[in-house]
Amino acid sequence: MRRFTEGFRGYVFAVLFCLALVGIFLLITPQSREEHIPRVDYSMTLADLRRTASYEVVAPEPVPANWVPNSSNVDRNAYVTWRLGFATAKRSHAMLAQSDEPGAQFANRLANTDKVSGSRQINGETWQERFRPDKKQRSLVRLQPGATVVVTGLADWDELAQLAGSLKPQPKTTSTPTPNGTATPR
Repeated sequence: MRRFTEGFRGYVFAVLFCLALVGIFLLITPQSREEHIPRVDYSMTLADLRRTASYEVVAPEPVPANWVPNSSNVDRNAYVTWRLGFATAKRSHAMLAQSDEPGAQFANRLANTDKVSGSRQINGETWQERFRPDKKQRSLVRLQPGATVVVTGLADWDELAQLAGSLKPQPKTTSTPTPNGTATPR
C-alpha cells in the first residue's frame, strides 16, 4: 500500500483516481440539453401603458408562433417609451419600441442610423427600412402623428415584417374608483 501513496507513482495514481471520480459524477448527474430563454409576461406593462400613454399603443396580437417575449420596459423620463424584446422562432433577436419622443430623433437612435434604405408595405401601412451593416441591425420604422413605432434587431427582414404585421392598436383604458376603494377599468 505504501508504494501507492509515495513518489511519482503515488501522485499519478491519485490524479487518475480523482479523474475517475469526476467522470463517474458527470455520467450519473442529470444534465439538461434544453435551451433556456427567460420568458416575461408583459400584460401588466401593456395595461399600464394603455392607461397612461398619450399615444395609441400597439402590441402583437397574437405573438408570432414560437417567439418568446423576454424583456419589457417602460421609460417615463422625458417621454413615454415602451421596449418589448423577443427571441424569434429562428432564435434571433427582435424588439418592438414605441414612443412619443419626436419621430426622427427616436427612430434614428433606435435604428442606429438615419439612412432610409427602402420601404415596405405591411398591412396597408408604409414602413421605412433601415440597415446598419456594421452591426447587422435591421429596422422597420413607422412614423405616425404623436408616436413612432420601431421594429428592430438582428432578425432577418421576414421576421421583422412578421412582428410588424402582428401589431394591433390597443384601446385606451381608464380606471375609476369604486366605493370599496379599488379601481375598475372602463
